[in-house]
This record gives sequence, C-alpha cells and structure tokens, in this order.
Amino acid sequence: MSELEVTQDGAVLTVLFNRPEQRNAMTYAMYDGLEQACARADEDDSVHVLVLRGAGGRAFVAGTDISQFLEFGNGKSTSGEDGIAYEARIEQVTNRLEDVGVPTVAAVEGSCVGGGLILAAACDLRVATSSSRFGVPVARTLGNCLSMNTYSLLVAHLGPARTLDMLLRARLLSAYEAAAAGFVSEVCPDGELDGALTELVTPLLGHAPLSMRAAKQAVARLRRANVPYGDDLVREVFGSADFRAGVQAFVERGQVSWTGR
Repeated sequence: MSELEVTQDGAVLTVLFNRPEQRNAMTYAMYDGLEQACARADEDDSVHVLVLRGAGGRAFVAGTDISQFLEFGNGKSTSGEDGIAYEARIEQVTNRLEDVGVPTVAAVEGSCVGGGLILAAACDLRVATSSSRFGVPVARTLGNCLSMNTYSLLVAHLGPARTLDMLLRARLLSAYEAAAAGFVSEVCPDGELDGALTELVTPLLGHAPLSMRAAKQAVARLRRANVPYGDDLVREVFGSADFRAGVQAFVERGQVSWTGR
C-alpha cells in the first residue's frame, strides 16, 4: 500500500497518511504527494472539500521522518543551509495547503505533533478525538527550530503566549485545550471520528464556494502580510552541534546534553 493514499467519495477528496508503524511520519515523497492532492482539489470541479487524516488510530502525523535529517551536511557535519532548504520546503507545502480553494479539514486521531501540527494548522478546520494531543516538542527532542512562516501560523491560531508556553515547555496540548484555544472546531469521543467528520463536512458541501474561498484567502493574506525574515535563526539552530546531537540521540533512542552551541 502507498504511504500516502488519495481517494474520493462523492465531493470529498481524502488524503490518508499511511505509515502507521512510524506514526505516519512524513517523508519527502509524502510531502510531494500532498501537494499533488492539493492541485487535484483545485483542478477537479467535483471536489468540494479536502480532508487530511492519519492511518492506524495512533497518530495524525508525528512530524517529519527524523532519519532524513541524518543527510544534512552529507551526514558528516552540521549545515545551517540544509536547515534553511528544509524549512523552505515545509513552507512551500503548508502555504500550498493553506491556498487550496475548497475548505480543508484535518481529522485528528492520536498524536498531532511537529510537522503534523503544522499541516493541521494549515487546514481551515480541525476535528479531533478526545485523546488527541497537539504540540511541537523540539526543545526536548531534536533541538531544532521552525521557520518564521511556521511560527506565524502557530501564533495566528494560538496567540503568542500559548505558542511560547507550548514551545518553551515542549508540552502537548490536550484536545480540549486545543478546542478552548479555538484551534480545534469539534472534539468527539475516541472511536467516533468518522461520524464527527461527516457532521462537520456536510454543511460545507452546500455552502457558496466563492464565499468560502474569499474567506479562506482573506485570512491567509492577513496572516502572511507581516511575516518577517528569519533565515538567520534557522541557519544558527540547524547548523548547531546541539541539533546534530539531538538527531543522533533521537534516532539511537539515547539522551542528549544540550550545550547551547
């Protein structure tokens, strides 16, 4: 089976992240496939809603596959430029998802962390099971950072105080905390995601497409209007010895002692 499956049921196009044993961690090929699905949603007039969800019940997406970071610096040295290229790729994908003309919905079950949280944030609406968890715990895992565009996305949804609380303490928000913040539209009991998703999507199928598209684009333009330069931050963090040690420790299931260098 494919690591990313795209299916259509009536007017709903669904992207299934399908690496359940890896908690649906994203490969570069999966990011490519997601962009292709976004293009299909825009080009096919029969598609009225795009849904993203994860396979296996344990995770929506548990970030990017960390083994790919071992290639940074050709596997021999730290490279801030590789980090800039990686974050630019993530920005390209998230902006493409944010720009899809039809409503987009993230159906979350389980872990929605790292790159998974970013993909969910780039969608218009989110529905989650009660045991779902949301966060970007890189301060205790990899020691990397995000692009300015991604920080902007989180602040737009959660506000600066809650974003910093989540990032600095590397903690995961519960589904109910995410709902209280306005990030999650609906919380349903575990095992009832399909019904909650149908209930959320059904009204969208009957609403005015141009009205919804204008609202989506207006909000996206407002968010992006004042995103500042941030490559200097990415270069410093991804080029650090701490990041290199964090990736090795994560892959080898070891511990890392942060040095700040």
